[in-house]
Amino acid sequence: MAVTTVSAHPRFSAGALPARFRRIRLLIVGCGDVGLRAADLLPATLGRLALTSSPERREALRGRGIVPLAGDLDDPASLRRLAGLAQRVLVLAPPPGQGEGDPRTVALLRALALRTRPRALVYGSTSGVYGDCGGALIDETRAVRPATARGRRRVAAEQAVRRFGRGGSRVSVLRIPGIYAPDREGGTPRARLLRGTPVLREEDDVHTSHIHADDLARACLAAMWRGGAQRVYHVNDDTRLKMGDYFALAARLYGLPPPPRVDRATAAALLSPMQLSFMSESRQLDAGRMKRELGLRLRYPTVADGLA
Repeated sequence: MAVTTVSAHPRFSAGALPARFRRIRLLIVGCGDVGLRAADLLPATLGRLALTSSPERREALRGRGIVPLAGDLDDPASLRRLAGLAQRVLVLAPPPGQGEGDPRTVALLRALALRTRPRALVYGSTSGVYGDCGGALIDETRAVRPATARGRRRVAAEQAVRRFGRGGSRVSVLRIPGIYAPDREGGTPRARLLRGTPVLREEDDVHTSHIHADDLARACLAAMWRGGAQRVYHVNDDTRLKMGDYFALAARLYGLPPPPRVDRATAAALLSPMQLSFMSESRQLDAGRMKRELGLRLRYPTVADGLA
């Protein structure tokens, strides 16, 4: 069944809360592009809250029907006000850009534990926690072996979230690959193709997975209401392409020349360390658990559908 909106749980009782709080509230931490898409799918009867450290964003959030809450994940004291505010929490904020752990997620979870814990928490992680899998098709039982500090920080965040779940909240972890969407900033390969940025030749190329931003937002809400406790889900479409083939497909759809193909040594001299890091890991994600347990039918089952 396709998920478009989410209804409040019929057994929830607000008790003696003030009238303005007598409804289920969902808190979004990391309310960027995907968080806003998820908020837009929620019914008006469900309260939408978002943590922000930017005064400039508050009016924009209010304009989307979202109540902004001032706070900074790098300032744990500012997060105490979040305790007990929301029955459901969606965490899409990344770890810091350096270090081995994720003090941001740890600080958030400590604040949420100060009063009544949320009934459900969904954490958006990354498929980078697996490291290089040699192009194999993997499911959620695959052991994590991150090869980068970025991946290790995500593993640390996942571990913190799952420990939090043992305190009574139903926690689900989403492992997310490359996110794309034509209406997302930098959400398509068009600019890269126009620059003529090379890709790896076939024999050096890596398998990669994708998810449309709209389908990811729907998956976040499906996990919020249907996800299993302490359950991990791959959130990706059915595309089975190597990275270079993905860019070549996009070029055909846009009527642009295909990207040049180079060997790995040449790529190392031409591309940034960040670009190279994505070309050093090859894996294909099996999203069967997402479809079976969350009941999610993708609107964009392949990148050809989504890019077109």
